[in-house]
Amino acid sequence: MVGTEALRAHLIEARLAGTIATLREKSLGRYRLFAARDPRVLLGLDPERDWPLGEVLRLMGQKCGVSVDPAHTSGPDVIDPDRTIAALDGFAERLGEAAGRRAPVLLGTGHPHRLLEFYAALADALSSAGCTVLTPAYGCRVDIATRFGLRTRSLDYVRGVALMREAGARGAPGTGGVHTHSPLPVRTALAAAADAGGPLPGLVIGDHGWVCGAGQLGIEAIGLADTDDPALFVGQAEGRVSAVVPLDDAVPSVGYRPLARYVLNRAYLSR
Repeated sequence: MVGTEALRAHLIEARLAGTIATLREKSLGRYRLFAARDPRVLLGLDPERDWPLGEVLRLMGQKCGVSVDPAHTSGPDVIDPDRTIAALDGFAERLGEAAGRRAPVLLGTGHPHRLLEFYAALADALSSAGCTVLTPAYGCRVDIATRFGLRTRSLDYVRGVALMREAGARGAPGTGGVHTHSPLPVRTALAAAADAGGPLPGLVIGDHGWVCGAGQLGIEAIGLADTDDPALFVGQAEGRVSAVVPLDDAVPSVGYRPLARYVLNRAYLSR
């Protein structure tokens, strides 16, 4: 079990919250792109209204604790650890509710080298609670736009968690696993589940396009997000994402273990 004070100290020590590695200039650049509705940062979300830069910045200040001063343009970003903990409590509540009704769940990550272990712990606990952990579209190939052009990726599942691999890659989770923000993987998985006659997930758990892509389609979604991913927080503000936890999403995977223990304990899913 991980108590609140111990968790807060860990968040700061591991740089999951407090002063993080994500740079202010990177976050501001992505806020500008979001305000311009650039698909690269919408992550599958189609905002219901315009979100000017100033409103995005204020929202991120409210949800994450980043500076709302537009003149603050450089240096490391900051996340308020107390907001992270409060969001983890909300995340755990949705997890526990899904477990209580034994909802089918779909888990997916665009950070297979960092967050796979966190989601796998949730998948194991949900499965033990009687939830069906879905694995639709296993092996399907998806063409995803990258900074190097269009690349074909393969949809794989490791310990119940979806991830994208380089086409043809096999083996351990880290082999060929790719970082992606695209909503195409979750759209592919949901379409395959629907074509097979279901079940469809009652809850999608993940990050990046997995959360925004599912939420945009009306499926309850919860996830983790860094300060340079405003789409998830806008999705939450507009009512299409149920819970978003602000944290650095790219620290070594061991850093997320106490978070998984805390969430599962709060959701009454600890074993």
